[in-house]
Amino acid sequence: MIPIQDTIPSRSFPVITWALILLNTLIFAVEASLSPAELERLVYTLGVIPARYTHPEWAVSVGLTPNAWWPFISNMFLHGGLLHLVGNMWTLYIFGDNVEDRMGRGRFLAFYLLTGVAASLLHIAVNPDSTMPAIGASGAISGVMGAYMFLFPYARIVFLIPLLFIPYFVEISAFFYLALWFWGQFISGTASSMMAQNAGGIAFWAHVGGFVSGVLLYRFFVRGRAKPYYADEYYKRYIHS
Repeated sequence: MIPIQDTIPSRSFPVITWALILLNTLIFAVEASLSPAELERLVYTLGVIPARYTHPEWAVSVGLTPNAWWPFISNMFLHGGLLHLVGNMWTLYIFGDNVEDRMGRGRFLAFYLLTGVAASLLHIAVNPDSTMPAIGASGAISGVMGAYMFLFPYARIVFLIPLLFIPYFVEISAFFYLALWFWGQFISGTASSMMAQNAGGIAFWAHVGGFVSGVLLYRFFVRGRAKPYYADEYYKRYIHS
């Protein structure tokens, strides 16, 4: 199943959402131009490495600055491969525009960055001894998904199901889909915590941290009352007003 779009239209052009997509894409193009050694150095310098903050003596021994704050921001703009980038940016494209509508551009950007930092903090808390860098926008995007879940619970997500060579489209409740997605991240994170912490892979707890922080914080960033909208009510208020 591939998510294609939601059923809530944007009332204005999502400037910040598209700016984030463009910036992430441009930075990935720079990554692709680097040699393997240069890319590894970049990721270890600008990614979030839990042991950098929990074991500062280790950080010094490998040439990293202990307690550096910038990786909490810079890690959100690095990606480990083309599929990683496309998956994150497509998800931001689907959910970001409507959340930006409700928050406004400046507050949406602040919300995005804040939930991304919260995602990294939970990742560090759960994996304090890990020396593997965590990169990607998925923690911040998870925060956007958490906000969307409660701002637009009556929206529906259109999915493409390729049956052989025949495209088949289905609609699923946004609330149900996002709740199921979060539960999957939580279960996967719990399972990954039972494995070696230095194993590479998906930072599930960063997704959980971003999503939960999005659910808890979105009310402080929306314009007006933070009430949910039915799809038809949203059309009447923003499209036909």
